[in-house]
Amino acid sequence: MNDLKAQQRRKAYDARNAQADKEAVSRIICDQVMAQPAYRQAETVMWYIHCRSEVRTEPAVLHEISTGKPIVIPYCTKDEQGHNKLGLWRLEHFTELAPGMWGILEPPKPRWGEAGREVAPELLDCVIVPGVAFDRQGGRLGNGAGYYDRLLRSVRADTVLVGVCYESQLLDRIAMEAHDVAMDFVITEKAIYTAPARSSSR
Repeated sequence: MNDLKAQQRRKAYDARNAQADKEAVSRIICDQVMAQPAYRQAETVMWYIHCRSEVRTEPAVLHEISTGKPIVIPYCTKDEQGHNKLGLWRLEHFTELAPGMWGILEPPKPRWGEAGREVAPELLDCVIVPGVAFDRQGGRLGNGAGYYDRLLRSVRADTVLVGVCYESQLLDRIAMEAHDVAMDFVITEKAIYTAPARSSSR
């Protein structure tokens, strides 16, 4: 399984890196996300801040903050046992953020856990999820560090999970394991895939 995942990661990384017109394609993807009824109805939404060749999210996040929609972003930290964990920060202004791990914008470390800004996973109504690759059935392949796996297992059962990627990152079938969490939707610049795996298990 690990060898298969490694092969799938390499193929998807190459496709993501080679994606042409990333800014324009990302705008299409993010507009599709924000047009979904499940997104519009969500009170609190978690977006990620993109890095490297990921779908660019910064313009969408800036727009949503300007509308007053409660936006949460993740940052990489550790839990009490030393396991990788995503902290959740309610974002008010981009100027709050500074480059952190891997150069990803995040709240400054002295403010982690700050009352009124830290958000519990159970409060998320919708999560926009990055990935190295996805499939049309909702399968997701991450970087392998487990940050999102742990977060997605702790959100509510009715929290809507939206995977975003370029169409070129789609694989026929992701090698999913028991701890992996499927998406409700996978959105690319070409299509919106409603994923039956997680929805049918509710």
